[in-house]
Amino acid sequence: MNASERARGLDVTTKIASVVNLFKTQFPDVKVDLKPWKNDPDTQELVDPDSIDIGFHFPGWSPRIQCNSILVQIRFYTDPLDKTEKLIGLETGGFSHVGQAWRFSTVDNWQLLGEYKPKDEIENKLKLFSRQVFELFQEQSS
Repeated sequence: MNASERARGLDVTTKIASVVNLFKTQFPDVKVDLKPWKNDPDTQELVDPDSIDIGFHFPGWSPRIQCNSILVQIRFYTDPLDKTEKLIGLETGGFSHVGQAWRFSTVDNWQLLGEYKPKDEIENKLKLFSRQVFELFQEQSS
């Protein structure tokens, strides 16, 4: 779900702002898109209502990053017993004008997969960012 739609209340809004700042620490030249999903019915059918989705757009294509844009989906699970929301992982995808170049998932063994993978230094930045997001949302449940 678009981050702008999930920003209901001070706590979630603050967490989203913190995620943006953590990402910009690793990639300072990005522009942030809190509404990466279109509002048409076909797109909305694919959107996970239990996620916070943020787009990050670079000024151009980089051989180090192998993309122009990165979509970060922070995935949650709502416990049906106590209705608490728990972070289950991050899905991160790098996109260029030809489609998805690579995918990094903390849900699936923290692997970076794809035909056009970014350099190791970028993978390390994505892993650091992901660990920081986990720490941020663990503070929430403490």
